[in-house]
Amino acid sequence: MRLFDTARRAVVPFEPGPRVLMYTCGITPYDATHIGHAATFITYDVLQRRLIDKGHEIRCVRNVTDVDDPLFAKARQLGVHYLDLAAGEEARFEADMAALNALPVHSTPRASSAIPDIRGFIGMVLERGFAYVSGGSVYFDVSKFPSFGEVSHYSREQMIAFARERGGDVDNPNKRDPLDFVLWHPSAPDEPAWEAMWGAGRPGWHIECSALALRELGETIDLHGGGSDLIFPHHECERAQSEAATGTPFVRHWMHVAMVFMDGAKMSKSLGNLVFVDALRREWDPRSIRLAIIANHYRTEWEWTSNAMATSTDRLLLWTNDSVRRDATLLEAVRERLDDDLDTPGAVAIIDDAARRGFDVTDGAALLGVNI
Repeated sequence: MRLFDTARRAVVPFEPGPRVLMYTCGITPYDATHIGHAATFITYDVLQRRLIDKGHEIRCVRNVTDVDDPLFAKARQLGVHYLDLAAGEEARFEADMAALNALPVHSTPRASSAIPDIRGFIGMVLERGFAYVSGGSVYFDVSKFPSFGEVSHYSREQMIAFARERGGDVDNPNKRDPLDFVLWHPSAPDEPAWEAMWGAGRPGWHIECSALALRELGETIDLHGGGSDLIFPHHECERAQSEAATGTPFVRHWMHVAMVFMDGAKMSKSLGNLVFVDALRREWDPRSIRLAIIANHYRTEWEWTSNAMATSTDRLLLWTNDSVRRDATLLEAVRERLDDDLDTPGAVAIIDDAARRGFDVTDGAALLGVNI
């Protein structure tokens, strides 16, 4: 199998051992799952299915970010406890994933479950000289980590611009460098706070995933995934703090899923250009939703259109023919496409062709997670 590695900027062999350790950044549970979210998680589901098909055991961890600013803001707006909001949205997400036939993952740990682990992790980073305390917060010192930037390959100017746009607080006078990022900071009066030796507060966003990955999977993992919008700052910062804490490589392979667009712009809550999975599955067969996603290559940005579901429903009808004729080459052809940088559009095209020729496509469809 060959997959694109973001850090190496190339399609390279992905050859893990018998047990594959995967970490995928999960949801911040403050709203329903939109099709962009679903595209990310279905991509990794197809990858897991092919790895299982090849004989691997998969240990995939998908976190739940239930300690974060957007969740607190939404809970404040609704007048509910943030953990109650998180539990409800997490349940809705899991129902969406089950409807889309996503395999259960090994674990779905919540950030709130890892506060002791996070405090210990920050202590390791401080002890090794990669962080400092300033203004009641703990910051990672990027000057102590010369390879900072080797996941994203952005210039310093680009990183500062993205950090400014994505909550990096680049103008904070307590920081030594605009790119230094927070590991722990004081909480607002109406936010949860935990005691720590450097002051009561709560963890920063990036440290949550590093601590959970270490706790659940160990120091080095085979593959780390997430949406392409997480490359910087989130995954860049994760790598830096994890390797600073342990002294060992954090990730062997970085894999990112491109964004889904609607009306010419990336799907986002701020723009309101969203299509929610739970709304779609009230009207359409969930298999058609899954087909609408995997018809697109995971590394290519694509546009959700008004006819997407009609097109995928037509495809599902094509695949669900009553033929009992078997094409002995179909399954292997689908495997070859998936082994070539998870080429799901290519696999879909092969199944389309077999179905049009009157063959049963059950096995090939199943490898893509579509049960006929």
